[in-house]
Amino acid sequence: MSLKLFGFMTLAAALLAGCTTLETRTDLTVEPEARPNVLILMFDDLRFDTFSYRGGPVPTPNIDALAAQSTRFDMAMTTTGLCSPSRAAFFTGRWGHRTGLDDNVELWHSRLYELDRSEGGIIRRAADEGYFVGYVGKWHLGAMGPAIRGAEFVEAFEADSTAAVQQYTPYASLEAVRRYNAGERDANGEKFEYYRTLDGTYDDTPTAEKVREGQAFLKAAAERGEPFFGVVSFSQPHPPYRVPEPYASMFDADEIALPGNYTTKRVNKPLSQEYPYWPWHDVSHMTEQDWRKSRAFYFGAVAMIDRAVGELIQTAKDEGVWDDLHVVLIGDQGSMIGEHDLYDKAAYAYDELMRIPLLMRDPGIEPRIVNRHVSLIDVPATLAEWMDLPPDGPTDGNDLSALMVSGDTAIADADDSALYAYEWYNGAWFGLRALRTPEYKYVWNPADARDELYDLVKDPGETSNLYGDAAYRGVVADMRARLADRLTAIEDPAVNRLRFHMEQEG
Repeated sequence: MSLKLFGFMTLAAALLAGCTTLETRTDLTVEPEARPNVLILMFDDLRFDTFSYRGGPVPTPNIDALAAQSTRFDMAMTTTGLCSPSRAAFFTGRWGHRTGLDDNVELWHSRLYELDRSEGGIIRRAADEGYFVGYVGKWHLGAMGPAIRGAEFVEAFEADSTAAVQQYTPYASLEAVRRYNAGERDANGEKFEYYRTLDGTYDDTPTAEKVREGQAFLKAAAERGEPFFGVVSFSQPHPPYRVPEPYASMFDADEIALPGNYTTKRVNKPLSQEYPYWPWHDVSHMTEQDWRKSRAFYFGAVAMIDRAVGELIQTAKDEGVWDDLHVVLIGDQGSMIGEHDLYDKAAYAYDELMRIPLLMRDPGIEPRIVNRHVSLIDVPATLAEWMDLPPDGPTDGNDLSALMVSGDTAIADADDSALYAYEWYNGAWFGLRALRTPEYKYVWNPADARDELYDLVKDPGETSNLYGDAAYRGVVADMRARLADRLTAIEDPAVNRLRFHMEQEG
């Protein structure tokens, strides 16, 4: 509930109770509503299952402390397991079929180079309403994106040209993987396309640079004394996992527990999962120790970003803006580290890629844990409510405020599911749509002859594809119908093909 709505309801209750009337209280005045300051902490390929507050293997005291003051959305899902589309959904509040941004930009084979500039999104909306807007770090939606949308403070940004850059093509990675297949390794016996010990210290890393620029924004915002909306977007812990000491040796690879679906043979899975779309997707050379090392370095990266979060929060406290600061901590998607014998990401919907961490701190709301499915695309709708921003077009997400106030029971009768899409992957079309409920996950693969159904209660590792199993025919039909309803609600044209498919199969 917004402060504006709460104030109105309070006044209405007082009137009904006879405490005052408009006729007798001529001195009644309404104070202008203070607009909240908002800080987004976004991380790249950050899995949901690593933090100590989730029982994970990495001590994350700073993120744990934030979680203790926030609404924890423990069943949060991304929209797409790919950087550019998920970020476009986050900043616009719209699915890719509306914005046209449904693939990565400026990468090998991709047909896209930027988010359409007419899509101003939450940045433009905040700037137009008088917010001091800052953007630090990764954008991945085209050159100068935050600046042309109204951000005044833009630093540590990866593209500073208004011209489209030449596509990134991984020639060096191809040569490296060829060497690994020949039995060679990089310095220190490492595989730099998967894990690497960086020279220098934390202070020399891009993570520390983003922290410093984020701190500079917070200081500038405090000096201005105006409402601010800031984004600090980190490239960590995106693979390859590269960290300096002490993070590189913080976790003993030999002691790391491997998941039950580690290097599980893929049986009855879509053919697309068998192809290396990038050179590093060829993991045939990876030994168990390599996978353990990769996980150890990933854990080190998570420990390093916990330090980054702590430093930014401390600066907010030092500058006097913490007490009423609204904070969102989120990952754009997860990543595979050997589960199903996969690395990085591609067009599939496994939980390791689909699930994300999401913490939302509203200082006026008691902390709680929400276990209903929510989506990354719900966050911009909630930000708009927080900052009282007028709409700029269709909104595909739902405001999460009621869940933050009342928890799971706030929408007890609503459909507890999350929608996921994977239209393109670096120039290859898949058209994948998936629906996840507490019990099942159905994946529609229109570019393949094989769909997927997983019983998440019996098989949380998603190793057994039940599509085609006669015992689950009714579940498939039900999940397809629910998926079609969800696609209809967001006006996704893919629903026409899905309904045709449903009719053909009866």
